[in-house]
Amino acid sequence: MYLKSIEIAGFKSFARKSVLDFNTPISAVVGPNGSGKSNAAEAFRFVLGEQSIKSLRGKRAEDLIFNGGKDAARANRASVKLVFNNVQRVLNIDFDEVSLERVVHRDSSSEYFINGSLVRLKDIIELLAGAHIGASGHHIISQGEADKVLNANTRERREMIEDALGLKIYQYKKEESIRKLDKTEENIKQVESLRREIAPHIRFLKKQVEKIEKAVEMKTDLTKMYHEYFCREESYLNNERKSVTSEKEPLLKKREELEKELAEAKETLAKSNTRDHKSEKVMEVEGKLKETRITKDSLMRNVGRIEGEISSLIRLLKKQKDANSAMTNKTVLLSQVENITKEIDLEIDGAFETSDISKVKEIFRNIKKLLKDFIEKNKESENKQAEEEIENDIKGLESEKSGYELKIKDAEKLETELEEQYVFLKSEIEKERDSNRDAEKALFRIVAEQNDIRGHLSNLESRESILRKNEEDLKRELQEGSILVGIQALRYKDFWPTSESGVAVSLEEIINEPRQVQEDRRRALEKIKIRLEDAGVAGGDEIMKEFKETSERDVFLAKELEDLFKSSESLKILIKELDEKLTNEFRLGVTKINIQFQEFFTAMFGGGSAKLSLVKEKKRKRSDTDLTIPGEGEAHDLTEEEEEQEEGLDIEVNLPKKKIKGLMMLSGGERALTSIALLFAISQVNPPPFIILDETDAALDEANSRKYGDMIANLSKYSQLILITHNRETMSRAGVIYGVTMGSDGISRLLSIQFEEAVQVAK
Repeated sequence: MYLKSIEIAGFKSFARKSVLDFNTPISAVVGPNGSGKSNAAEAFRFVLGEQSIKSLRGKRAEDLIFNGGKDAARANRASVKLVFNNVQRVLNIDFDEVSLERVVHRDSSSEYFINGSLVRLKDIIELLAGAHIGASGHHIISQGEADKVLNANTRERREMIEDALGLKIYQYKKEESIRKLDKTEENIKQVESLRREIAPHIRFLKKQVEKIEKAVEMKTDLTKMYHEYFCREESYLNNERKSVTSEKEPLLKKREELEKELAEAKETLAKSNTRDHKSEKVMEVEGKLKETRITKDSLMRNVGRIEGEISSLIRLLKKQKDANSAMTNKTVLLSQVENITKEIDLEIDGAFETSDISKVKEIFRNIKKLLKDFIEKNKESENKQAEEEIENDIKGLESEKSGYELKIKDAEKLETELEEQYVFLKSEIEKERDSNRDAEKALFRIVAEQNDIRGHLSNLESRESILRKNEEDLKRELQEGSILVGIQALRYKDFWPTSESGVAVSLEEIINEPRQVQEDRRRALEKIKIRLEDAGVAGGDEIMKEFKETSERDVFLAKELEDLFKSSESLKILIKELDEKLTNEFRLGVTKINIQFQEFFTAMFGGGSAKLSLVKEKKRKRSDTDLTIPGEGEAHDLTEEEEEQEEGLDIEVNLPKKKIKGLMMLSGGERALTSIALLFAISQVNPPPFIILDETDAALDEANSRKYGDMIANLSKYSQLILITHNRETMSRAGVIYGVTMGSDGISRLLSIQFEEAVQVAK
């Protein structure tokens, strides 16, 4: 795998889209100070997922977006895209070419893309971790951070070396396993807590179950007693209901017939009292009929008067129209003539002021229209007004006439209705006859029979009331029985009472049995119910069900706890194996790095020695012991502080001809050479796909620059190098040079030189 190109748009000073192609082992980016060449190195950090804005020389996310220049507007987003050749599948994704892109907006939100598909930052980190690439690591050394590995403490230095050795993937797996272990231990505590909570409830339910088992025999006896009681009671009540119904129905039917006869007699007597009322009604109708006819005559006279006035106005209107047609001369007021003259003068003045013939013609057309409108207005105004007034008077009279005609129709309709009512009332009075005597005799007979029936019905209603009460008591007993002994109590219909000798009792014996005997049975039921409730049999099925469910839940929790302990042990074993893997790989990697470190250090300083050494630091941690399961041992909740030793890395150097062994005693140049030697040694042991060096050679003199150039030429055999430099010796080793310039508008621009093409052109 190798880096094909980087595309920068809107990032810092790269306002416009800029593309750097890396098709040679060594590429250099050069330019004057402030031109923005270091922004290219930061673009790599940005697209690889760097989250620290401070590391990218900014305070806020929007500081990474081009903020405008002299003639350029500010950008709303910044994007950087890296394109890799992945034919060898170094990146764990099934594509020959892989593009990683990051976009940041002014609201500080970031978006990440792999081959154009939106992904999470976690996906980017996991994909790059397999290829030993990260946002900030040994393969990206920015300006001023060349000796970062020297300044770091032992723990940070170890993390940097682990990252360089490709052990980050094991760290991720270890951290994930630790998180799972913490979650598992938390689940263990929760399950143990649940078991402790339900343990007292299980003991209580067990005691209740024992009481229920002792009451089973009592419950069986109660069921038998219920069967006999319910069977006898229902048989008696059904017979009583039939008896009351058979006696009551004939009486109700007879009462209904008597009520009809009584109503007819009362109606006959009431008719004799309405005769005088009908006579008065006839006289009233006759008076209304007379008034209606007078009103109709008055309305018809008004219609005749209005028709005469309309005829007169029509003749007057005709004369007025004839006079208007004959009129040819009319006197016009002087003020009106003056007004029209002023308007014409204004139009003529406008014609004098313009030399446009079309406008002059338009003005003459306006003058012609003004004169025409003036004549028409004065010719018709007064005469038209007179005609309109006459026409309005005619319309008003016609409307009034229509109103009178509607009232005449209403009067004629009322006259017809009153005449029909008058004829009907006269015929009704003639039909009535005297039939009061027969009705009075029937009335006395009906009342006597009704009193007799009412007495019988009262007795039946008393029996019915007692019957309803007994039926309600039976229904309540059935409900209580179903609660106490279950559905078995309601199956009494499958049972029939027997005598002491075992012979079935007849229905007649049940019906004729004294009610006191059945009452004694009910009292016996009440006594055994009280004993059963005191014994705790009520709701026994629910308690048994709850005991079974709770016991099953406890067994399930015990199984879950066992599985969680197994999972915890598996995770601890996995973490231990990862720790051993990390330790072994790390120690082996440090050994390899020390071999290369010694070679590069000797080449840089002409002798001496340098190596990485493991050191142990003590730190404090708190640990909690596991809690035991209730009933299986005593629970302990002990918290204590323990000491834990953590390995880090220290750097030991021994310069030739000097008694200097500590990093703090090195000069600036010596520190730069040491850090370069260590970085190159790390890169030789586990070469990353590419390395970016941002002016790491700034502190080197000419002699050391040549050594530095030889080392990067050798290093380019293992990793692709992108160098940001001012050093001519370093530039000479590059296959392509990108020059970065910046004009007055504050925008970085790129110029490129391909040395192979330049040599061919020169030849």
